[in-house]
Amino acid sequence: MPFNSIFSWLIKKRIHQIDLFKKHPLEVQDELLEKLVSSSEKTEFGKKFKFEQINSYDQFKKNIPLQDYNSMKYYIDKSMKGKTNILWKGSTKWFAKSSGTTSSKSKYIPVTKDSLEECHYKGGKDLLALYYSNFPSRKLYNGKHLIVGGSTEKKHLSKSSYSGDLSAIIVDNLPWWAEIRRTPSKEIALLSDWEIKIEQMAHNVINDNIYIIAGVPSWVLVLAYRILEITGKKNLREVWPNLELYMHGGVNFEPYKEEFKKLIPFEDMHYVESYNASEGFFAIQDNPKSDDLLLMLDYGIYYEFIPMKNYKGINSEEIISLGEVKKGVNYALVISTNGGLWRYIIGDTIKFTSIHPYKIKITGRTKSFINAFGEELIVENAELAVAYAAKKTNATVKEYSACPKFINNGESGCHEWLFEFIQIPESLNQFTYYLDQKLQEVNSDYQIKRHKDLVLQLPKVIIAKNGSFSHWLKENGKLGGQNKIPRLVNSREIMEQLLLI
Repeated sequence: MPFNSIFSWLIKKRIHQIDLFKKHPLEVQDELLEKLVSSSEKTEFGKKFKFEQINSYDQFKKNIPLQDYNSMKYYIDKSMKGKTNILWKGSTKWFAKSSGTTSSKSKYIPVTKDSLEECHYKGGKDLLALYYSNFPSRKLYNGKHLIVGGSTEKKHLSKSSYSGDLSAIIVDNLPWWAEIRRTPSKEIALLSDWEIKIEQMAHNVINDNIYIIAGVPSWVLVLAYRILEITGKKNLREVWPNLELYMHGGVNFEPYKEEFKKLIPFEDMHYVESYNASEGFFAIQDNPKSDDLLLMLDYGIYYEFIPMKNYKGINSEEIISLGEVKKGVNYALVISTNGGLWRYIIGDTIKFTSIHPYKIKITGRTKSFINAFGEELIVENAELAVAYAAKKTNATVKEYSACPKFINNGESGCHEWLFEFIQIPESLNQFTYYLDQKLQEVNSDYQIKRHKDLVLQLPKVIIAKNGSFSHWLKENGKLGGQNKIPRLVNSREIMEQLLLI
């Protein structure tokens, strides 16, 4: 069957639809809000918050308070027990287990049939559609697509529902057109032990004709190193001559970019970023020459935003719609979805790089920052500084985390950074200097606090033992998938745990 020809035909239709919401973004979002509300009037949540009264965005804000996981847990728990018409029409069969970044407590994000098909799978198709649109001569369906997904272990919650990593839900329900090209075998993809899974995956896919790799950078690197070790090859193109695309998301790619270029040292290798999570699929890099992401407006997600300067969690008072956003402002993301989440603060922060069309960059987490001394350091600042320091000292960073070291006995405080390197810096002192220099350049509050070491001294950089971060993730039940190391933490709890490893 001529898959490439069929897919190319389907792409043209989808690109037209994407162009439509780029030209009429606010109309698409308004229509979507009306559809979401009308679809849920008869649900328990809809009845409580009088969805039948909602006929405008202002009424939507008035009727429904901001939500977080704690405030929605009552309704999610009822859905998990098999109750119907709670947050979304009908039954909710799947719940994506998400452990978060700074807490070991699990969250269970509802995934409905509508959100699976109209959001998660639609996002996957659009990744390929936009890639084909940018590179029309591609023939990705001639070969295999290597998916380095999370644990797919499932746990039954009731007779009609189960929980698991989002990968479990996606792999178990993949449409035929995706399943026929996916590798590794489902038996290996279902393994929950990551050490065993990486080993079996490496041996299973070596002889496949891989065109695409998709997965979180850190785990893809672990797999790639093992494959090169087994084969004795120098780079991944020697293993897979037709490899041309790496689709990544979940963490900032900048610290990993140079290592991937070593693994695949060819100019015709392409990289595409997406922004997706258990709660939904939000944005895709539509222009290979720009690293910002197109906000996807027709996936069954209605967007709102809280300016971070006025952020107070679910007690925030300033909440705006898409038509009110401005470029360069740091916002907390709020979503209402066809998965049954309503005015839900997901914990991510973004900023707009363009409003014609709406394009974004991920800047961090609402709880992932350091502000112990008034420096307001966010993940975006950290990623820029780490990448700069690594480049200047020929280092390759595998993982890192930072936290404050508080003022003690009259001595100024500082930030303590723990790094696990693939390639150690030529000079740790120079690495520290460049890290500090770039942080001062991109964050004026940090620069002021660093002035003459009065409040903040030079950062303290520590080299972690190899495998420290993986060990911490494993000990906290977060090993694998899209679980991430907390980059910036405003307390010392996690750092002290890491230093003991």
